[in-house]
Amino acid sequence: MSGPLIVALPSKGRTKEQVEAWLADCGLDLKAAGGERGYIATLKGLDGVQVRLLSAGDIADALDAGDAHLGATGEDLLRERGHDVETRVLFLRALGFGRADLVTAVPKSWLDVETMADLEDVAHEFLARTGRRMRVATKYVAQTRAFFARHGVADYRITESGGATEGAPASGAAELIVDITTTGATLAANGLKVLADGLILKSQFQLAASLGATWTSGQLAAAERLLRIVEARAGAKASVTLVWSGPESSQQAKIVQDLTKSGAQRRPNGLLIAADQAASAAAELTAAGLGPLTAARPDFVFDVACPPFDRLAASVVRV
Repeated sequence: MSGPLIVALPSKGRTKEQVEAWLADCGLDLKAAGGERGYIATLKGLDGVQVRLLSAGDIADALDAGDAHLGATGEDLLRERGHDVETRVLFLRALGFGRADLVTAVPKSWLDVETMADLEDVAHEFLARTGRRMRVATKYVAQTRAFFARHGVADYRITESGGATEGAPASGAAELIVDITTTGATLAANGLKVLADGLILKSQFQLAASLGATWTSGQLAAAERLLRIVEARAGAKASVTLVWSGPESSQQAKIVQDLTKSGAQRRPNGLLIAADQAASAAAELTAAGLGPLTAARPDFVFDVACPPFDRLAASVVRV
């Protein structure tokens, strides 16, 4: 018998609020069992789904281990699972919130260190002068090692950070750091600067699927329903419907035809067009005498194809 589709979502904090707002915008209300402090929830309007409310780090662990089918968490946490994470986790959609950059930052007093190449030189000199390797404080061990290796930086050792990483150089616990930043203000307040080529990852929250989970036909069907709703809402937010009345002249019909060749989709007495192209398309059509035109945002755009689900169905092993 097929169990429910397990979806792991954040249990607290700003990201919990953002995920709930995203789901509500898709018409899916999250309802926790046992009230606000519950750790099991349902998605109203979507049968066959059990939501588990976890920390962002635990969500990454659950997806990697196959303990959840779908989850929403930071890309930085997923990438920290190793360079081969994409063999175990499928990234389905970037959610547009929870943005942060994973960066390499050094003290501002290091005036001659602006790039990773400069850091390589300093690391070598530091080892020769002191007999020990420079310490890099970070919670992101796997990504730090991979990034430093790509830049040829070898003379360092990692000090795993359990607290406020940005304070490590000032306290003497490390010479430099690798950490997440959103505005850079906290780094600056601690006398740090980001290297010019020190950006490791531009992270944001991702909806992802576990390739190691046990997938039944029922669980895939529930995932398809969820993904079609998510994609339909995302498509609607990126689209505008242009509508007019009356027949089109040959010149107007030619403009409409050209717009459809550029990606617009024909609708009865109108077009579904990308939002960033709507104004120019409307100007072109009205200049040709077609109008008046009205523009409206659709709530959902359900298409025949659903690329994220197609990728999921092609990637998982069904039982």
